Amino acid sequence: MSHHPPFEHVQSGRPDFDSDAKFTYTKTPQVDWKPGQGLNNLPGAEDFQAATPFREIDVDSLQDKGPLYKLMTWAITPRPVALVSTMSKEGVTNVRPILHWKIVRAKQISACLLQLAPISYFNEVNHDPPMIMISLVAGSTSNGLKDTANNIQDLKEFCVSIISEPLIEAANYSSINTPEEVDESIRTPHIAESAFSMECVLAHSYPMYNDAGKHTATAIFGQIKRFHIKEFVLDPEDSGWKILPEKGYELQRPVWDKVKDSEEVKAVLGKPASKM
Repeated sequence: MSHHPPFEHVQSGRPDFDSDAKFTYTKTPQVDWKPGQGLNNLPGAEDFQAATPFREIDVDSLQDKGPLYKLMTWAITPRPVALVSTMSKEGVTNVRPILHWKIVRAKQISACLLQLAPISYFNEVNHDPPMIMISLVAGSTSNGLKDTANNIQDLKEFCVSIISEPLIEAANYSSINTPEEVDESIRTPHIAESAFSMECVLAHSYPMYNDAGKHTATAIFGQIKRFHIKEFVLDPEDSGWKILPEKGYELQRPVWDKVKDSEEVKAVLGKPASKM
C-alpha cells in the first residue's frame, strides 16, 4: 500500500502549469559578491552557515538501503532524466504502444526492435570524445539486468532522447510496468518528438554490488556518434551549437591572473584553514 495520498487529490490543490512563462536572463543572486565572503546575501542564506545543525547518515549502519534512492534523487538536483531506447537482438520489445510516439531510424544503429525506458541516473561525462553515463538498477531477469541493460550489452548501442515539457507525460508513462505478454512493437532507435537525441555505442559497463555481494546496478558509458537536434532549440545568434535554455543566469569563470592581486583574494589566502 502506498504511503502517499492519491496523486489526483494532491494535484488538484496545486496551481495550473504556467505555459506563458518565458525565458529571461536575470542578474546573478548577488552582483557585488566578493571572494572570501562565502555565502551570498539571499534571504535564507543564513540557514546554510557552517554552524547550522546537520544530520549524518552512516550508510554502513543501514539495514535497508532503499530510502537512499529518494534521498539522493531529491538532493542531487538539477538532474536530467534520459529517455533511453535500446533494441533486442531477439526482437523482444516493450515500447509503450499507448504513447503514440513518432519515430525516426538512426543512421548509426542496427535495424532491430526497440525497448524504451526513462532513466533517472544520467549525465554527460566528457566532450572529447563525447560521452554520457547512465546507471541501470538491477532487474528480475536471469542475469540480474533489466531489459535496457541486457540490450545494450548485447548490441553495444543505444540512443538517449532528452525529455522536454511537451512530452513529459508521455515520457513518464513509458515507465509503466507493462506485462511481458503485451505487444509493444516499434522499430526505431530514438524519439522524433525529442528536441535533442544522441546515438551512442557502448564504451564501457561497470557492474555494482552491495555489501552482500548482490548485483544492484550497472553503470553504462556511451560514446556519442551522432546528435539529432531540432532547429528551434538552437540559438540563431550563436555560430556554434548553443542550446537555448528555459531560464537562468550566467556566472563568469574567474581567471587567476586577473584576481590574484586583488585585496579580497590576498585576504582569503592569508587566512588559516577553518576547522569544523
